[in-house]
Amino acid sequence: MYEQIREDIFFVMLYTIVMTMAMMASCYLLFRRANAIAPDITTPVRLRRGTAMFFAFLALNHVWYMPIFFLDSSDEVRMVDLVGGLLDSMTFLPSIIIVLFAMLQDRRRPLWPVALMMAPIAAIMALYIVSHCHVLLPIFWGYTLLMSIGLIIYLVRAVRQYGRWLRDNYADLEHKEVWQSFLVLAIMFLVFGIYASTGEGPVYQYAMQAILVVFICYLLWRVETMSDLSQHQTLTVPAGDMENMEVDGLSPATHENIGQLLQQNCIDTQLYLQHDLTLVLLAKAVGTNRTYLGTYFAQEGITYNAYINDLRIQHFVRLYREAVAEQRPFTAQQLASESGYRSYSTFGLAFKQRMGQTVTAWMRDSAIN
Repeated sequence: MYEQIREDIFFVMLYTIVMTMAMMASCYLLFRRANAIAPDITTPVRLRRGTAMFFAFLALNHVWYMPIFFLDSSDEVRMVDLVGGLLDSMTFLPSIIIVLFAMLQDRRRPLWPVALMMAPIAAIMALYIVSHCHVLLPIFWGYTLLMSIGLIIYLVRAVRQYGRWLRDNYADLEHKEVWQSFLVLAIMFLVFGIYASTGEGPVYQYAMQAILVVFICYLLWRVETMSDLSQHQTLTVPAGDMENMEVDGLSPATHENIGQLLQQNCIDTQLYLQHDLTLVLLAKAVGTNRTYLGTYFAQEGITYNAYINDLRIQHFVRLYREAVAEQRPFTAQQLASESGYRSYSTFGLAFKQRMGQTVTAWMRDSAIN
């Protein structure tokens, strides 16, 4: 597998570049306090440290496979390969899972299950290195497959839960959603898995290093552009207020009262135009707590995100009609910004979900009518 690239100077240079990039990325995340890619965004500390650890292990991964370039004996090369796989199972692979967990900020997930999952892999590989018992290989691949399937199922459910949590607590989802990142990372890991099981020859070796370059750049960008949500602390329900909560939710009187408070303190004051307005901040402004407010939206059959977006899009429609009536020049981007949206793409997606057509199509139809 390594014979053709062992004396390839260009591959050795690419291999060294990837190792250096990973180590530099690790040092950057550890020692630089502010973001260079997105200076206005505060990154979660746990994610930043976890990703720095992953990059460090990626660099070390290249270090402990490097003796392969200098060995001629196939037995020695195989031993280095096996020992490298053992070290990967104790460092590189767990750090990947830790980074994925750190991206999900709805709750702080414990990390001990990661060590518990990887321990059998490390143990089987260590036994195989010592005993060379080939019976262990089917056990190794079988456990790895089952673990991978279980982890995928867990992460899919966790990402969906995280998405619901975001929509229940945040009006602006820019720099908060993670499902796209998980999809990209899943594709990259699939390619890595195919390479690890079937990849032979210089083409596969070059392709893998090229993918790692893209992977380092993408993950660094993702970490730098993800907002820290820990600063938005939730409000607890005072014990005395629980008497107003029925078994199935709010009492009719409390439900009606919260609706009136939203009209007075959110709609009439146009508070919904405020950027990064969270459920907690709205609860404070309204004079209630997030539990009551979240229950109110649940009883209304909507999410907090849908509620705020509906108000913002209604505001956009009013601004549009006023501008047309007064024959003032305007752009959709300008009106979207005045309606509380920082990102026009986010506005466009919310508008299509609410109105059933794109902004351009709606404006064209409105002009005709």
